[in-house]
Amino acid sequence: MAQIYKPGVKLSSRVCKTQIMVLRIPAVELEIFCGGSPMEVGDPVALKELQGENNGTLVGKRYTDESETMEFLCTRGGEGSISISGYKIGIKAAKKLPSSD
Repeated sequence: MAQIYKPGVKLSSRVCKTQIMVLRIPAVELEIFCGGSPMEVGDPVALKELQGENNGTLVGKRYTDESETMEFLCTRGGEGSISISGYKIGIKAAKKLPSSD
């Protein structure tokens, strides 16, 4: 079920231990999934089975889409991969610092 999320909201996976915090997100209705199952606000009620291909999530890493319009911080890692409306999102790449010549 799609809904509008706000920065600071914690989302939990229903299929693994993954928990993320929303840092930046557009004000549009989105469906956020982990391990093929919708994530929910707060702590999960019951664990379900992982679905699809999963690479897992790493605690302390930031996850973002290709255009960097949304960003999430993984506060608890797990086996499921995060996806939004069917598109997988990945770990945010580190920015290159200018050289100090």
